[in-house]
Amino acid sequence: MDDRVRLSLDEVRELVTAVMSRHGLAPAHVEAVADVMVAGERDGGGSHGIFRVLMCLNSIRAGKVSLDAEPVVRDVAPGVVRVDAGGAFAPLAFRRGLPVLVQKAKAVGLAAMAVNDCCHFAALFPEVEAIARAGLVGFAFTPSHAWVAPAGGSRPLLGTNPIAFGWPRPGRDPFVFDFATSAAARGEIELHRREGTPTPEGWGVDPSGNPTTDADAIMAGAMLPFGGHKGSALSLMVELIAGPLVGDLTSVDSIAYDEGARGAPRGGELLLAIDPSRMLGEAAPEHLARAEAIFEGVVSQGARLPSVRRYEARARSLAEGVLIPRKLVDEVRALLD
Repeated sequence: MDDRVRLSLDEVRELVTAVMSRHGLAPAHVEAVADVMVAGERDGGGSHGIFRVLMCLNSIRAGKVSLDAEPVVRDVAPGVVRVDAGGAFAPLAFRRGLPVLVQKAKAVGLAAMAVNDCCHFAALFPEVEAIARAGLVGFAFTPSHAWVAPAGGSRPLLGTNPIAFGWPRPGRDPFVFDFATSAAARGEIELHRREGTPTPEGWGVDPSGNPTTDADAIMAGAMLPFGGHKGSALSLMVELIAGPLVGDLTSVDSIAYDEGARGAPRGGELLLAIDPSRMLGEAAPEHLARAEAIFEGVVSQGARLPSVRRYEARARSLAEGVLIPRKLVDEVRALLD
């Protein structure tokens, strides 16, 4: 028996909106939060869909997030913008800063945006996709909670520390990828725990540092980076450029701030945008066409081009809705009581 519920994307949005409003989130924040959760469900990323309502509610109940802070956008240099989220969830701060980031990148060729003092619960792909749809190359980085042991270690020190990238494709959906530097996203392990299923090998270790496929043991122990020392080094990079470089918390700082609430990670985010037209001038269309040849080279040999499955899932979801575990839907609906 398939114990899942089919909801339209409008129904997903209505459910998220109702729950977040019921628990006091200001309307502008509700809209921005709902957008990214719907995007997660729409594009086949269930671990970043309405499942994230539970993490957000933990933050709200513990008083770890501002419900109504108005983001403050600061123009600090020709190629730099900072957005102070005021301790609120990140999506509205990104939304308010994006037009300034785009304008700066198109004016000077390359621009950086730091989003500070925010609670980050969402995937990064909507952000780099938005940058790419503006005709720019985009990068995004953020730490999280200290859940991940460095390669060769056994104690949590690093976050899942995702890296996201977006490349504009004239007349087509952007090329986008978004992945944790851990072997899996924290939400994926949590979904295995909820369903009582083993994780794949290599996702984590138990509290004694022993490899395990038991999701509960990984939650009590530590997650692992992907690719051994390579993923570990990338995770350290994210800690540095989206923590100290932007003047915000590391993953260790974030989990200490959380104090066991199991809420959204607290800290900052770094976004970069590069304008191909500024970099290449009149030759930009020619070189963007060369990029298309690379993409075709991937697809023509039967390899998977990142983002293709995302857009295929998006098309299906827009037409058919999405399937969500009934247990999760019931749990989220119960938050309206």
